[in-house]
Amino acid sequence: MPHIITKIERAAAEDVAALAKFGSATIHEAQGRLGALNSTIKPIHRDMRVCGPAFTTVSAPRDNLMLQLAIHYAKAGDVIVVSGGAYEEAGSFGDVLGNACVAKGIAGVVTDTGVRDTQELIALGLPVFSMSVCIKGTVKETLGQVNGDIIVGGETIRPGDVICGDADGLVMVRKEDAAEAAKLSQAREDAEAEYIEAYKSGRTIIDVCNLEAVLKAKGLTTDL
Repeated sequence: MPHIITKIERAAAEDVAALAKFGSATIHEAQGRLGALNSTIKPIHRDMRVCGPAFTTVSAPRDNLMLQLAIHYAKAGDVIVVSGGAYEEAGSFGDVLGNACVAKGIAGVVTDTGVRDTQELIALGLPVFSMSVCIKGTVKETLGQVNGDIIVGGETIRPGDVICGDADGLVMVRKEDAAEAAKLSQAREDAEAEYIEAYKSGRTIIDVCNLEAVLKAKGLTTDL
């Protein structure tokens, strides 16, 4: 198998755009509480949002050679997802590579290792999600793979699967399930909007959430 695979099947652009409207928690719940990456991977700024097809790479810990090659071969709109050994004590991505990503139109970067130059990256506006912030530099020594299946944050991510993230975290949607996940996410948002309006109108949580029978079955008692 070659180190670099460039021909991948990405989720349909219209499905990615549909998913981009929803928060990570909504998508996670809507698709049956699936796809959530480990909560240790967070955006370097809470206003950052990302949604796009995964362009995956495996890098050795404290080595960003394959990350640089992924940036070279990725297309506009891709989210580069790096499996770097879940190693926090390395700053494998910073403002120089961030500028390279922006110049290519890359949608964002997700890594299970560390990043640095965060103030510059925030100013640049590139969504970056990482396990840590670390000033320690990396080497460019070890070959890995670009666009194989990887495990990041406890989830198996395939090239072209959809990665969506915001202040709450990251969720992965299988590319073949993207259209259905978007529909289910919209349905969930519509239902939640109805709950909110019900609360505003004065209805109680027990009423809105149909908890009375559940609480009775569990033997709940109160002093009322």
